[in-house]
Amino acid sequence: MIRAESLTKHYGALHAVDGISFTVQPGEVLGFLGPNGAGKTTTMRMLAGFVPPTAGRAEICGFSVEDQPTEARRRLGYLPEGAPSWGEMTPREFLDFIARVRDLKGEQRRSRLDDVIGRLHLGKVLDQRIETLSKGFRRRVGLAQAILHDPPVLILDEPTDGLDPNQKHEVRELINAMAKDKIIVISTHILEEVEAVCSRAIIISAGRIVADETPAALIRRSRHHNAVTLRFEHAAGLNEAAADLRALGDVDHVEIDEATRSVTAFPKGNALILTRVADLAGERGWALSQLHLESGRLDEVFRSITEKEAA
Repeated sequence: MIRAESLTKHYGALHAVDGISFTVQPGEVLGFLGPNGAGKTTTMRMLAGFVPPTAGRAEICGFSVEDQPTEARRRLGYLPEGAPSWGEMTPREFLDFIARVRDLKGEQRRSRLDDVIGRLHLGKVLDQRIETLSKGFRRRVGLAQAILHDPPVLILDEPTDGLDPNQKHEVRELINAMAKDKIIVISTHILEEVEAVCSRAIIISAGRIVADETPAALIRRSRHHNAVTLRFEHAAGLNEAAADLRALGDVDHVEIDEATRSVTAFPKGNALILTRVADLAGERGWALSQLHLESGRLDEVFRSITEKEAA
């Protein structure tokens, strides 16, 4: 597992990370979330042994990152922020160098190189200098070096940064495929990525953990959870429809969005109001272009938690 115990990092008077503790088990994909400056990247760097903690400790598969760094790093694949590499090298030269650093030899070396080159679709740029590659391809080269030795633990800092939507989908599919037998920690600010690949999410703010739940549990904190939104064909009659919705017993309140010709009904507590709202719409003969049940909005929960902590 990955274990962090009271990890702390101070830069003078700045408390970048302030005594955080957590463990990550095999099979978990942990999303590490937080606003800019919250301490995400600093935590990733301490777990990877790139930055020493001011206090506390970190372990990778039972090996102390500080006291047993070689053993810890053998079991770790790390994609740093920005995916740094040597621009004058080609991907072929860079990955061959990483294979030698990782002591991969013979058939294992050839097999692992073929695997990561194929998985990340690097074949057509293998002999092009890295400094001439697009940001997306440089990111893919960085991810290839992280998984080259097939480590049991992956720490990925913004793994889809700079990728187009198709490339993001491919990387997320790769993460899902690897998740069965690995521990994966992803630092990201892309909330849809958490919903797509993570089984657990930690939110960090001002260097402290402020939430540690499944993405589904976080979404249930949203005030939109189980709300029902109706989008009307025409703007006329929105106020009348809102008044009818407010009269339903389990509706707590109603909000109108004139820009999108929408009305959203919010339930009281955990009430399920979809059927009653749909029945009312049918009875009134409302001309709707859309009626849907809201699962919740992770961005709303994220803002609520981090803004409260900042305040």
